[in-house]
Amino acid sequence: MSRRRRDVADHGRQSAVRDGSTLRWPGATARFALFGEVLWVGVLCCVAGLGILTIPASLAAGSAHLHRFLRAEDSTVRQFAADFTAALRTGWLVGLGLTVAAVLLLLDIVVAGSRSLPGWQIVLAAGIVLLLGLLAGLTGVTARWPATRSWRAAGHGWLREAREDPAGVLWLVAAVVLTAMVAWQLPPLIIPGIGCLVFAALATSVRERRPRS
Repeated sequence: MSRRRRDVADHGRQSAVRDGSTLRWPGATARFALFGEVLWVGVLCCVAGLGILTIPASLAAGSAHLHRFLRAEDSTVRQFAADFTAALRTGWLVGLGLTVAAVLLLLDIVVAGSRSLPGWQIVLAAGIVLLLGLLAGLTGVTARWPATRSWRAAGHGWLREAREDPAGVLWLVAAVVLTAMVAWQLPPLIIPGIGCLVFAALATSVRERRPRS
């Protein structure tokens, strides 16, 4: 029986080498270390995002940091700071636009929730859907910023991949919902929640997609 388990383990390692997973993401082989790095990314992103307008830049820097860790490259706080500074040069404009949009949507949700408007159910549902789409789009774009170092290119890439991979968008929306629920129930959990959200967005940005027939 023990020999059978060894054979299965050897077969699994050989399969991983054949499909390139261990070669492409060598940093992911240490699962506990990966979990710790995800939590650390949550801390870095929360600290860097305290300026509100700096949230997109903080998420982009966190994605770049985690991507380096997965590739078993150096991933230091100094490199995170350098990525954050680079992303913030124009990323504060993205943060400004997203903040205004989020405030308007939250105001819409609050007003509709008061049930003082005709057809408030539709308005409330539309506000929630648009807010989730905004947050999912934010995390999707920030996960693609490290590859392009351009917010415009990252946005175009996100829209193109969203059309090609709607399942990935749904997974990202689910990650946003879970993060919001956890933070609502216990606010301190926003820190690991953000780290997990960055990891989820990065996973959807690099996952393989089946070509269209």
